Amino acid sequence: MATWIWILIVIAALVGGLALGFFLARKYMMDYLEKNPPINEEMLRMMMMQMGQKPSQKKINQMMSMMNKNAGAQKKERAKK
Repeated sequence: MATWIWILIVIAALVGGLALGFFLARKYMMDYLEKNPPINEEMLRMMMMQMGQKPSQKKINQMMSMMNKNAGAQKKERAKK
């Protein structure tokens, strides 16, 4: 077999491996962040206290629902594409 064919095979395998690795890593991270959101109620409470606000449970629930609503809207938007 000619040398140029081997070079094409190696380049195709490299490009295919990079693409597959990228998409697998992206899927893994999206699933991980969906199961373990970066901000929870305790973090939100601490941030509000640092900003000088007294965090009531009502405010925290409102902010969490607003964040979840935005995340859901972004997820739907991605699904349309």
